[in-house]
Amino acid sequence: MSAARTLRVPGRHGYAAEFSPYLPARLACAAAQHYGIAGCGTLLIVDQTESGLRLFRSFDWNDGLFDVTWSENNEHVLVTCSGDGSLQLWDTAKATGPLQVYREHTQEVYSVDWSQTRGEQLVVSGSWDQTVKLWDPTVGKSLHTFRGHESVIYSTIWSPHIPGCFVSASGKYFGVQQKSFSRITPGFIVSNYWRNLFPVGNYWHCLHWHLQRYHSVLFFLNCFQNLLVTGAVDCSLRGWDLRNVRQPVFELLGHKYAIRRVKFSPFHASVLASCSYDFTVRFWNFSKPDPLLETVEHHTEFACGLDLSLHSPTQVADCAWDETIKIYDPACLAAAPPP
Repeated sequence: MSAARTLRVPGRHGYAAEFSPYLPARLACAAAQHYGIAGCGTLLIVDQTESGLRLFRSFDWNDGLFDVTWSENNEHVLVTCSGDGSLQLWDTAKATGPLQVYREHTQEVYSVDWSQTRGEQLVVSGSWDQTVKLWDPTVGKSLHTFRGHESVIYSTIWSPHIPGCFVSASGKYFGVQQKSFSRITPGFIVSNYWRNLFPVGNYWHCLHWHLQRYHSVLFFLNCFQNLLVTGAVDCSLRGWDLRNVRQPVFELLGHKYAIRRVKFSPFHASVLASCSYDFTVRFWNFSKPDPLLETVEHHTEFACGLDLSLHSPTQVADCAWDETIKIYDPACLAAAPPP
């Protein structure tokens, strides 16, 4: 692995890292004081330069920030979520406070995601109040509240393939929700249904959709668009085909403590990465008999944030409770075969 470029942010413990979909050298990190237990939060905008990582801009909030997502229609706009139950809309081109604050959740919001499918500009959030909320960032209130989970929600992720479809993970279940909507000025009329609540194992912390779109005939057979991976407190990663969730299509074991975040590679069809409370980031190829490709041990506290670049097939970013943000190129991705 090449030497990691590191930015240390004293007093801020990282929870989420997301590469910009527009600017290859830019990264956003959501962080919190005092490990997210007390104190404020900070949105960090980091740029890669020839000399290393540079803090471009930072924005403070009065509670810990736990997740961040980039807008899909404006390179300067992001949404974060926080421990006070609110979501914040930020503009990196302005050194000011949030453009909008959305206050509806009644407990910590741990997940926020901006829809990637063409023609939609929607955000979904998941909270410890056991609800998922659907937002249009141009509207000052939520469009709809989804109920059905019976425990705190840790992860809500839009499908990159299926319009109007997202998954949410909570407790021993993950749910798949799909909605149809028509625009009614000034908002939406939303109809929705639970496709199912799937009891698929131990307590789920994170999940992610397969990202591959066009490189393989398998996509056209609807294999990859129905594939997602979950990470759990029992240290397991499991892959699921949503057309049949009676048993996982793969299982990956190796982490020693709960898995905090998992991401499929945008470039390599069977490669994914995970980070954990065991301080490590691990890279896997779920199609191989010996799936563990590489273990990266460059953090000294819980590794919580993780992302794989949409612009580079080898570049990875992560952040941890050790007050560091790192961008690096693991050897296994440099050596991975082309898609």
